[in-house]
Amino acid sequence: MDAATARDNALGNYLKDRRGRLDPAAFGYPAVRRRTPGLRREEVAQRAHISATWYTWLEQGRGGAPSGEVLERIAGALMLTEAEREHLFLLALGRSPEPRYRPDAGLSPRIQRMLDALPASPAFVKTLTWDVVAWNRAADAVFGYGAAAPGERNILRRIFCDPQRRAAQLDWDSVARFVVAAFRADATRARPDAGVDGLVRELSQRSPEFAAFWQENDVRHHGEGTKQLRHPVAGLIAMEYSSFTIDGRPDLGMVVYNPATPQDEDKVRRLMAARPA
Repeated sequence: MDAATARDNALGNYLKDRRGRLDPAAFGYPAVRRRTPGLRREEVAQRAHISATWYTWLEQGRGGAPSGEVLERIAGALMLTEAEREHLFLLALGRSPEPRYRPDAGLSPRIQRMLDALPASPAFVKTLTWDVVAWNRAADAVFGYGAAAPGERNILRRIFCDPQRRAAQLDWDSVARFVVAAFRADATRARPDAGVDGLVRELSQRSPEFAAFWQENDVRHHGEGTKQLRHPVAGLIAMEYSSFTIDGRPDLGMVVYNPATPQDEDKVRRLMAARPA
């Protein structure tokens, strides 16, 4: 195969390479002499619950692009890692796969240490359903996540169902509309088992405003911007924020707030000093 053909069949070459790295014995296949290392095409197809002919065509660069569902089966059959799974989708469809919702997956201690390394910048990590699952001392001091019960750490519930948090917003209507539009973008990326539908039903029942904003179908990216918060102790705090996706965990997002002025930073530090370490 010449270089041009290899480039044109990048998906097939990748599938063949991954297949050749698997140990047949680890999957219960007979330890017989094989002409090539790894699993046979028929064995991968059997594990992926697709026809051997279709899988052979994929490796040969024939038959067109597979569906996302087929790629998920093949990724499972080949025991691909998250990075390898994403690479497979990019080769086949030119896009990343849907994020996997992993409610029981622990947060890396490195991520928490990175949050803690931001001394006066409130920062937290949220899920696709906007549950805050990690935060630093500055975020606790400004937003009060540490004292809240797990269910009360959901940003949407706080904005729409907590009168104190609602009063802290200088322009609640604009903030709430933006939050719903940004949440819709994450909700579309979430898998059906992420609990989005249940959360939307709950909020629609508890808040007529949420129900109305949700029906508007606006979509925004969290991105970056400015926020002014009316804190009950420190008064007005102005901050700039940026949001990031955590590499290897597309189901999680990090939001970092930086005080807009030295005076705002001083307010955050004084709030932190007033809380126990």
